[in-house]
Amino acid sequence: MDNLSTGGAILWWIGVAVLFLVVIPLVLALSVMVLRRLREIKDYASDVLDNGVRITENLAPVPALHDTRSLTASVADRLRTYVGAVAGLLRGAPR
Repeated sequence: MDNLSTGGAILWWIGVAVLFLVVIPLVLALSVMVLRRLREIKDYASDVLDNGVRITENLAPVPALHDTRSLTASVADRLRTYVGAVAGLLRGAPR
């Protein structure tokens, strides 16, 4: 072998060593970090879904609020009538 091919072989071995000692471990470490973050995102998404379902369960009685509002208005009208009648009776009562 001549000096040029020996130098090329040495550089090739250095490149292979750098690949195995630096690049591959770095890629693996970054992959582990990305996968960990993806698992966290999956867990958060699952929590959001679970809590969203629980919120919708709590919203089931909301249509009954419309009925309550109309009944309250009805009671208020009747209460005004009652108070007016009682006031009329009290005005006419002897003291």
